[in-house]
Amino acid sequence: MRKLFTMVAALAGLAAGKAGAQDMLINGAGATFPAPLYMKWFSEYHAAHPNLQFNYQSIGSGGGIQQFTAGTVDFGATDAAMLPAELEKAPDVVHIPTVLGAVVVTYNVEGLASLKLTPEALAGIFLGKVKKWNDPAIASANAGAKLPDVEIAVMHRADGSGTTNIFTEYLSKVSPEWKAGPGTGKSVSWPVGLGGKGNEGVTGLVKQTPGAIGYVELAYAKQNNLPVAALKNKAGAFVTPTIATTSAAAAGVVLPADFHDVSSISATNADGKDAYPIAAFTYLLVHRDAKDAAKGKALVEFLSWAVHDGQRFAEPLDYAPLPKPAVEKISKAIGALTVMGKPVASAH
Repeated sequence: MRKLFTMVAALAGLAAGKAGAQDMLINGAGATFPAPLYMKWFSEYHAAHPNLQFNYQSIGSGGGIQQFTAGTVDFGATDAAMLPAELEKAPDVVHIPTVLGAVVVTYNVEGLASLKLTPEALAGIFLGKVKKWNDPAIASANAGAKLPDVEIAVMHRADGSGTTNIFTEYLSKVSPEWKAGPGTGKSVSWPVGLGGKGNEGVTGLVKQTPGAIGYVELAYAKQNNLPVAALKNKAGAFVTPTIATTSAAAAGVVLPADFHDVSSISATNADGKDAYPIAAFTYLLVHRDAKDAAKGKALVEFLSWAVHDGQRFAEPLDYAPLPKPAVEKISKAIGALTVMGKPVASAH
């Protein structure tokens, strides 16, 4: 899938080059988590604005932060809030929340159509302590299921990943041992498993490996017809990831007034019986004050479209639209962006 995104982006850039000197190409890079939705957005927006093209490289949140900080792209994309040390290198960054997504636990076990996992079992699997599919830690929550006496093959991300940050943040909240060991981060020292690049890479590894388990964004599992586990949430209910349960996870999240540092925002292990426990916002990284007048204006106008009209494309691609109270705050943050020190009139 990553190759497909890159190819689409490359063709978009080629088309821009042929169309005429007045056309504009905006370059971005980063998270694979929201890439299916972003590519849809760029295509739809281009249809309404033929002279504007987006070239987006789906390389992972870590790469997106690095390229944005280095100034090699016009915008970055990340599922993980930038760390204090990263913020120091990009003091004018603004995190714009764009949509909500679910990180799901997907697996490849013949004959196992449904699976329930407790926090203890999930942490045990990724710590390398729960080694077989018929381990009591799994069997206890799956009465009547035919769990094979097969080794569990753990799959994880090999690159700096916002999806990994979301997943490990959750594990750190539910497992003291995980918190004290690998901990939370875009990259961690995995106790066990094989790494894949991007959500696409992990999806591919799970799909081709009998006995495998891994974590990916919901859209990748659904598009590849892979099953996903129901996870026991904070309220004690086993919840399957859906648009509704992802939205429920964000119900109690209060967004900050300033979107420079959004590290306080978290929808993992949320309260509520309907909340799916591994959900998160994803962000576009933009400059508070753009130095390229034309690109800055175009990007602000696109952002305004994305958090309003663009939200209608979220559900069909298995993302949860932004809650209405969040849209109001995000719109204010977009409206406060400037170009060469001057405000930009919103296109919405």
